[in-house]
Amino acid sequence: MENFDGIICVGQTPWEGDYQKAVVQLMTELSVRHRILYVDYQYTLKDWVMGLMGRQDVPVRELVRLKKPLTTKVFENGSEAYVWIPPLMLPINWLSAKPYDIMIRLNTGRMVKGIRQVMRKLNINKPLIINAFNPVFGLPMLHQLNELATIYYCFDEITAASWISRHGNRYEPIYLKGVDAVVTTSEALRRSKAFLQPNAYCVKNGVNFDLFNQARQLAETQPPVKPIVGYLGTADNRINIDLVEHCVRTMPDVEFQFVGEVNEPSLKLRLSLYPNVEFIPPHQPAKLPALLAQMKVAMIPFVCNEHTYTIYPLKINEYLAAGLPVVSTPFSILDDFDGVVELADSPAAFAQALRRALADDSSQRLNERVAMAKANSWQKRAEEFEAVIGQIQEAV
Repeated sequence: MENFDGIICVGQTPWEGDYQKAVVQLMTELSVRHRILYVDYQYTLKDWVMGLMGRQDVPVRELVRLKKPLTTKVFENGSEAYVWIPPLMLPINWLSAKPYDIMIRLNTGRMVKGIRQVMRKLNINKPLIINAFNPVFGLPMLHQLNELATIYYCFDEITAASWISRHGNRYEPIYLKGVDAVVTTSEALRRSKAFLQPNAYCVKNGVNFDLFNQARQLAETQPPVKPIVGYLGTADNRINIDLVEHCVRTMPDVEFQFVGEVNEPSLKLRLSLYPNVEFIPPHQPAKLPALLAQMKVAMIPFVCNEHTYTIYPLKINEYLAAGLPVVSTPFSILDDFDGVVELADSPAAFAQALRRALADDSSQRLNERVAMAKANSWQKRAEEFEAVIGQIQEAV
């Protein structure tokens, strides 16, 4: 069995940010036993200009090499990971297929050149590549870094992700056939990708248990003073607005809080009319437990469609780690949570389920929720991912 001497993860998201990111959590845990080089988001010239104007959070100096692009992240567990910011990319997503295919190779070539330099600096010679939902860069990067193998880490349905679907929809099928394996975050997504890549595995999203369990501890010392139903994370077109509005309208004694970015304008437009709805801006992860501690129930009111069917949401275990009762629509395969999370498929049923959850103060039920979240920690998920890596090593 041939070994690798480091993991290079090519991301499609910045390492830093205001919310918990699956790939960052996973790489943090894998860094305990492996050398990790994380290739950060591929900022374009347009992003850089927006950063200069102060309209976007962009590492302006690193992108033009006025500041070192390679940094070391040291974690509480004593491990560390390297994060490298690629050079500026040309903004090409607007191009049609043929010119895009030419220009993506130019962008990728510059990035590969930079990665090779970092590999020499870190003495990484035979890496394992983990491509985190970035097939448009992944395809031209195949076999360019003397890699032992490449894993495509797929955590969303690419046809539904508007920011990448235009070209990603063309690139992903070819990329799936070229990689050594695909790891998805939901069973529905695994079944979908297995048609093109038979080496398909499912490692579901986890939870930063110690962080979110702080909410339970805070709630024990400072119990919620009013009934609050909360939603944590980006509120977008996945939210069933009709269902939520019914609950808000028929439960005027309950406050509904949305914590995070709102990317669906109609959500604010319709729900802001009600005095029992509050929209709270995104918070750094460390500040989330205090907000969750004031909630009595958490909800996942997603629409049920082909896109949401492939989702295994991060927030479900974050809610449970906080000890909160969870009410969700049956948007995906959620069998893991039978008996712990209540599912409701209509506005009236959802409101009734919320009422039951608000009255659910059983310490036994609370302990069951917390125990389930602990079993789904990122530490456990990293162990599952390593088992997949082991199988791939045996095969190559």
